[in-house]
Formats: sequence, C-alpha cells, structure tokens
Amino acid sequence: MLSAIIIDDETKGRVALRQKLQDYCPTVEILGEAADGEEGIKLIETLKPQILFLDIEMPRMDGFEMLRRIDHKDYHIVFTTAYDQYAIKAIKFAAFDYLLKPVDIDELKQAVEKINQQTNNITPKKLETLEHNLQSIHSLNKLAIPTLDGYLFFDISHIVHLEAQSNYTAIYFTDYPKLIASRTLKDFEDLLPPEIFFRPHHSHIINLNFIKRYIKGDGGQIEMQNGNFVTVARRKKEEFLKTIGH
Repeated sequence: MLSAIIIDDETKGRVALRQKLQDYCPTVEILGEAADGEEGIKLIETLKPQILFLDIEMPRMDGFEMLRRIDHKDYHIVFTTAYDQYAIKAIKFAAFDYLLKPVDIDELKQAVEKINQQTNNITPKKLETLEHNLQSIHSLNKLAIPTLDGYLFFDISHIVHLEAQSNYTAIYFTDYPKLIASRTLKDFEDLLPPEIFFRPHHSHIINLNFIKRYIKGDGGQIEMQNGNFVTVARRKKEEFLKTIGH
C-alpha cells in the first residue's frame, strides 16, 4: 500500500479526490487531509506519507511555498490545479505529475501506477529543477529528461537537436554524449520553447542557435554545429526559411 495525504483548500476538491482514490486506486491508503499549507506541513511531518496530492492555488500559502518550508522531501508529489498554464509547464519540465480539476479518473490511475513502478524517489532533485524554473518566470530552462535508468537534468540551452526513435527520442548535446529519452519527440515539442526549437521534419527538432548552414534543395538540409545533418521536409521549408529570416 502507498500512504497518501490530500492538501486542498476546497472541501469539495478533497472529497472528490478522496472518493476517486478509494474507488479506483486500491493501492493508495489516505492517511489524512489538510485545508491549507500550515496544516499540510504538520500532517506531512507527523504522518510521513509516501504520496502528497497537493493543490497549487491556496490562499495565504500556495503549494509551492508550502514545499519551500519543508526540509525533508522523501515523498512523491502529484500536483492538482484548476488553471495557471505557466505553473503546469514548469511542473512538466521537472517531470512531476499533475492533475487538472476536475480530476480525470484515468489520469489519476496513471499517476498512481507510475509511482508504483518507481524504484527510487528523486523528489528533491525534481523540486530543485521546479524551483529554478519558477524563479525564471520568463524562461523555463532546466529540464528533467526521463531515461530507462531514471532522470537526468539538463539546461535546454545545451541541447543541439533531437531525433525521433519510435516511442523514444535521441538527444544530442553540446557537452554530453547522445542520450536516449523515454519520451516521444511530440512530448518534447510540446515542452520546448518554439522561439528556440523548431521541428523541420517529423523526425527532428533542432535548436535554432546551433545551425551551421542551410543547404538548398527540394526541402533542403540543415547542418548543425556538431556536424550532423537534418532534413527539412518540403512542407516545412517556407516556415523554416521565414523563422531564420530568409
């Protein structure tokens, strides 16, 4: 069994989540609930749960501020939120799970199952990444990359380009060996900032800052600064040339 607590200032939110956990997640035991950050801190320190279902938007002390006040973070966190697109993106960059309210049952089950399958807890490192990105409000740049062995954390400015490999993605860096991430290229496209990263082909995403030259052709080819070549799809040629100012 996985022990859990729910922290949410809305009573109906806590009741709904508790009921869904009881009905659809039999491996989760709810130890308690809190209606604000102060009460949540006390519950965490007293009950020491394995999972924290944490609402982001709470009066006086939001979920992020509550986490900053806790020294020991040896539990899994699933954020819950009704809005705040920036916070959601920061959460995804740090590889945390989040649930949009009203909570979808399938997404809840997937989040719990993911926790069930994890052999180690790297919450402190993920929170460090999250905190960095929340402070850099106009620029998310620390990314948690899932691999078969766990997570690695990188500054996105060190990514030269990405290449689809079925349901995985090969990532090429300026200062690190090629990495195979257990996430699709579409997942990275949704995360990475479009003003820096461009998808010229269904199999490739490039960092515009590392283009060495463009070779004309039907669609053409891009030579990256690491010496690799990326094909430009014919349908993407005009958009690409406009993006680089030609």
